[in-house]
Amino acid sequence: METTWTKLITITLILVPHQELFTESVQVGVNYGFLGNDLPNPTDVVNLLINKRIPMVRIFEPKVEVIQALKGSGIGVSLGVTNQDLANLASSQQATTDWLNTYVTPFINDVTILFITVGNEVIPGENAQYVLPTIKNFYESLNAAGLSQLTVTTVVPGSVLATSYPPSQAVITDQNMVPIMVNVYPYFALNSDPSNINLDYALSNSNTPAFTDENLVYYGLFDAMFDAFAAAIAKVVGKNDMEIILSETGWPSVGGQFATVENARIYNNNFKNIALKGTPRYGRPFEAFIFGLFNENQKPSQDEQNFGNFYPNMEPLYPLW
Repeated sequence: METTWTKLITITLILVPHQELFTESVQVGVNYGFLGNDLPNPTDVVNLLINKRIPMVRIFEPKVEVIQALKGSGIGVSLGVTNQDLANLASSQQATTDWLNTYVTPFINDVTILFITVGNEVIPGENAQYVLPTIKNFYESLNAAGLSQLTVTTVVPGSVLATSYPPSQAVITDQNMVPIMVNVYPYFALNSDPSNINLDYALSNSNTPAFTDENLVYYGLFDAMFDAFAAAIAKVVGKNDMEIILSETGWPSVGGQFATVENARIYNNNFKNIALKGTPRYGRPFEAFIFGLFNENQKPSQDEQNFGNFYPNMEPLYPLW
């Protein structure tokens, strides 16, 4: 039986190079969520991103006022398609054309759009059936609009490795593949099994190796989780150079035994270094987005409300950027 991520990473689409921003060839950016009633306006947010030299931002839904504020900033943008829009966008190419005409075409000359992400963690789930048709429709619409340089992909949870789909939903393989985006959260793994996971290991802050795999030495849980995903993808596609983008990772500052400002500072700073040098098996730097930009007080749980690198007044919780 073919697994879920098989369907997503073997799509017949072309991987295009991403524009470099500022001075680093591989970028670490931030997720910019909107689930707060005390967040600053988009213009102030973009000024904050520029002042802190944050080169990329990922938004989960295409808010016109945010895209407008990003004009001329040089900040790379990962532009999200909401999960609830997938069924409509999968239904016809005209639907994706209309979406592009609203959120992309009017801004393409002034906004550096790097990715269009079709859904967030919809696989596995009832909306998963719409991912591939939506991606195909987007590429047809992009080609028709002369925008074939844009990359369309989807975002999967790290737990997708443990799931499967009926083989009838497989996708034909081509030698050219788009990058896959994955969310990896050692914090939640630690919370689910604190008796067997060491805090320093979860923070990527251990000086003692936890285990060795095929002569690869692992000191941190993120490395192990990310490389498990990378190894599985390599096995499926028969090549080791499939590009993976880390779409979300982070650590909360409030909300539980391990949710402290100091732990969040340690984890996110260690993660930035990991992204810029690579993990033991993946072996090369990768683009990444830390979650998240601000604390969001309308999220459902206390820890989820406190993943921000900044307070809503734009003061930093700890040194990171």
